[in-house]
Order: sequence, then C-alpha cells, then structure tokens
Amino acid sequence: MNDTPAISLKNVSFSYDNALILKDVDFSIARGEFVGIFGPNGGGKTTLLRLLMGFLTPSCGEILLNGKNPKQARPHIGYVPQISKIDKQFPIMTEEVVAMGCLSKDSFWGKLSKESKKKVSESLEKVGMAGKKNTPFGHLSGGQAQRVLIARALASEPQFLFLDEPTANVDPVAEQEILLMLSSITGNMTVLMVTHDLQTILEKVGKLLCVHRKVHALDPSQACEHYGLGLYHTPLIQTLAEKNHG
Repeated sequence: MNDTPAISLKNVSFSYDNALILKDVDFSIARGEFVGIFGPNGGGKTTLLRLLMGFLTPSCGEILLNGKNPKQARPHIGYVPQISKIDKQFPIMTEEVVAMGCLSKDSFWGKLSKESKKKVSESLEKVGMAGKKNTPFGHLSGGQAQRVLIARALASEPQFLFLDEPTANVDPVAEQEILLMLSSITGNMTVLMVTHDLQTILEKVGKLLCVHRKVHALDPSQACEHYGLGLYHTPLIQTLAEKNHG
C-alpha cells in the first residue's frame, strides 16, 4: 500500500509584490480524501489553489502532489472554475464543453477518438447530465452548467479534482445534488473544494482547511459556530493553533 500523501506542503510561503499572502503552510492530504477549503476573502484560498496547480511558484517551501511538483502533476489535475467566470453566451453544446477535457490527450485538435467520446458520455452520466448533451450550454441553469463543468474535468480522468466555489450562485437543491455527486466520486480521486458556505459541507468532507494567511487543518467536528458565520478573526485562529499544538 502506498502511504505517500496525495498532497504535501512543507514550509510554504508566497508573496506577491512584497505582500505576504501565505506564510509557513504545512499540511498533508491522504489519497482519496474530500477536503473543504474556507476562510475570509483575501485570505489566500485562490492563491493556494494556484500554487497547487503550478501556476504560481512558492517563495519558499515544497509542494508535492503524489510525489511530483505541481507542474509535473498538472496533467493529472481536473479544475472546475466558478460558473460566474464562464461565458455562457459562447455558442457551444453541452457535449462539446465536456469534450474539451479530452483534447489534451487526443492527437488532433477538434477530433475526438472513440475512447474520448466514451469518456465524455461516461462523465455526463456521472453528473446526471447525459440527457442534456445536445443542449446549448448557455441554455442550462446555473446548477446544470456547474455539473457540466465538473464533467469536463472528470473527462480527463484526473487524480486530483480542484473546485473553486462550485455551489456559488446555484439554488439549494442543485447545491445538494452537486455535493452528493462529489461525495460519490471521492476515493477514486482526491477532491479539494473552495467554499464560502461552510455549513453545507460539514457532513460531506473528511477534512477542512481554514486559509487565513496560514493554513489550519481541521476535523469537521472542530468547525465551531463562529466559522459557520464567517468569523475568522485572529483570536479564534490563534486559539485553534494553540489547541492543535498543545
């Protein structure tokens, strides 16, 4: 059995234009875990994802994904952006959006292999969107569009799935459907999800990362009502750190 962590960060710090964004970050994540990432705006959540994907380089420290640096591991990462950052007016069908997840592995741009076409169909089935494959992407609801973006990431058969607030701007029913679907695929891949809605994920994730310049790893049972209300002020985080090292 391979005991190497899926994700490992040691003494990682990152500064941008001399402004310290993340400091002395140390944590590890086991293979197949479902992890929720939360914290205040500007706390470093997006920066952390970019570091993990190799789009930013830490000022110091080491990041490993399955024993590789992020740039080496990038082909094995599936990424799901916020739906608000996607142009839904672009004329493209749902099936074509998902097919984008296979293009890097096919020989000819725009021409999918039989194997890739099968992956597209399977990915749409996993997220419950097989019946919408011939629907224009711009005609989908927010929740449906978000599931299609998840299918696009799954089509590349990633070892890691990183999601940036996948349940933002969707209705409560769609939110629960997305979370249940993500819970069903954990174990096969390591899933990290940024969220502002902490209460909805507490029963779904196995670990939480509170990002507020530093990163504190929590068991879901440790997330008190203050965090659920979005209160991440310094005394609470200092107390948490003292408990973890006490």
